Amino acid sequence: MANSRAIAGPTVNELLVIGHPEVMAERQRWLASLAEERRLSEKTVEAYERDTRQFLTFLTGHLAGPPRLADIRTLRPADLRGFLAQRRKAGAGARTLGRGLAGLRSFLRYLEKNGLANAAGAGAVRSPKLPKSLPKPLTDRDALKVVTADAQLAEEPWVAARNAAVLTLLYGCGLRISEALDLTPDDFSGAASLRITGKGGKTRIVPLIAAAMEAVATYSKLCPYHPGPAEPLFRGARGARLQPAIIQREMQKLRSALGLPDSATPHALRHSFATHLLAGGGDLRTIQELLGHASLSTTQVYTGVDSARLLEIYDRAHPRA
Repeated sequence: MANSRAIAGPTVNELLVIGHPEVMAERQRWLASLAEERRLSEKTVEAYERDTRQFLTFLTGHLAGPPRLADIRTLRPADLRGFLAQRRKAGAGARTLGRGLAGLRSFLRYLEKNGLANAAGAGAVRSPKLPKSLPKPLTDRDALKVVTADAQLAEEPWVAARNAAVLTLLYGCGLRISEALDLTPDDFSGAASLRITGKGGKTRIVPLIAAAMEAVATYSKLCPYHPGPAEPLFRGARGARLQPAIIQREMQKLRSALGLPDSATPHALRHSFATHLLAGGGDLRTIQELLGHASLSTTQVYTGVDSARLLEIYDRAHPRA
């Protein structure tokens, strides 16, 4: 397995440039533990190796010599902030800096656990604030195009009906793709609403609009497979449970056929659900409940989306814009 691979040791040049051999040996043991014991991905281990290498290189210049364990023990928050400032000056973004700080904290906690350092200094440094990325909803017209049965590109009628039903649930009920694919025939047994179990086991009730009911009924009628009452309703071409990647791929084809931007993903339909409700007069608390957000602050991002849309309309339409 990739995670159990041996981590390449430091070269002689690295030992001379970025750290004393005692530091480099502990760093090597820490990297090996990340891969073999904690089962972190290969890319994450490589990123942490790179981040700590950069930090030790910074300390070498900062201390006018390769750092020893005694130097690591006496690190101050100011030393870590100096490193982050240098990386920011070199063009590193907030996400890169945040990941780098996470790697340093992990390394220092490892040393602390072995009685070789104190990780309190790293804990006192705040992670860089990530810029808020606003969701990119589809327009009303584009969202309606995407979810119609006629727009689906699959040749098999039941597959086209399946895709339309799943996409309609994302846009019409604000479901996550995993939530839609978890639904069973029992969930649609004459109910006017869906009981959805989302992230963290949080349950919510979502109204089942007529368009979604019709789309699911059409799919169920055409589908050649007949799942049990408590089994996943949506099926792949060979009858197995439908995988999210299939719907993502179908959405990619629709984007190309309809000339939609790359931001038009299945999850963007959930964003569109919230944004269009807000634009139509829905209040944030209701939208929070429908989306299953634990915090209202998560839902408030849609006020920014709607404001941006209103400003766009203003700039385009107002005589004095």
